[in-house]
Amino acid sequence: MFFVLSKTINFLAMPLVLVCLLWITSRFIRIAKWKNRLALAGLCMLLITSNDFITNEVALMWEPAATPYSQIEKKYKLGILLTGVTKGNMQPNDRIYFQRGADRVTHTLQLYKLGIIEKILVSGGSGSLTQRSRQEADEIADALKLMGVPERDILIENQTRNTHESAVAVKAMLQGQYQPTDCLLITSAYHMRRSNACYVKAGWACDTFTCDFLSHERKFTPDVLLIPRAESVTIWTTLMREWAGIVAYKTSGYI
Repeated sequence: MFFVLSKTINFLAMPLVLVCLLWITSRFIRIAKWKNRLALAGLCMLLITSNDFITNEVALMWEPAATPYSQIEKKYKLGILLTGVTKGNMQPNDRIYFQRGADRVTHTLQLYKLGIIEKILVSGGSGSLTQRSRQEADEIADALKLMGVPERDILIENQTRNTHESAVAVKAMLQGQYQPTDCLLITSAYHMRRSNACYVKAGWACDTFTCDFLSHERKFTPDVLLIPRAESVTIWTTLMREWAGIVAYKTSGYI
């Protein structure tokens, strides 16, 4: 039930959906004062969420800073790589289709090649409401093998559907063999706050490594300050879904 509810909230937590709801409501409401206010609110939301500068400032405030590899002094026995970076409904299905978030995989590979992590645990099954057969952890494990990581250095947890389930399953899987301090949690910067909170709540608090940043270097050029960008709306969608997820997780006691 929680899984279905979270997917519904994800749909509603989208700027364009909210803008459309405001405009549709303004069309049918009879009170002139509220009709104008709702229409103006929809326009303002669209202008704000499509502005690159405002969007980037919000993303910069939300995302934990990147850590240079040279500043990582500790060596870890295990890197915990969270899934959510592939497309599962593409054909032909004889290959892996990465979407935004592939940095999770490539940066994990760099951590492994640099000797910062000894092994990689890929955690995550299918996050789809309808497709239960595709296990993303298996696909990413196959990609890592193609990239030169030996099978003996890859662990797989492929049954969980969200970050809370991942934290609980990973703890059960590793307890007795590893300590939380042996592990490095790897995920997208926008998702790290919730991911880390889930692992702390589950009793498996480990160090973190952020990647796949929505934000970019701060700029004050006219195109960034003035020209609307569709990608900015996409970033807001990602952030709003993440914030809605955090509220849902807190309400459910997951974090």
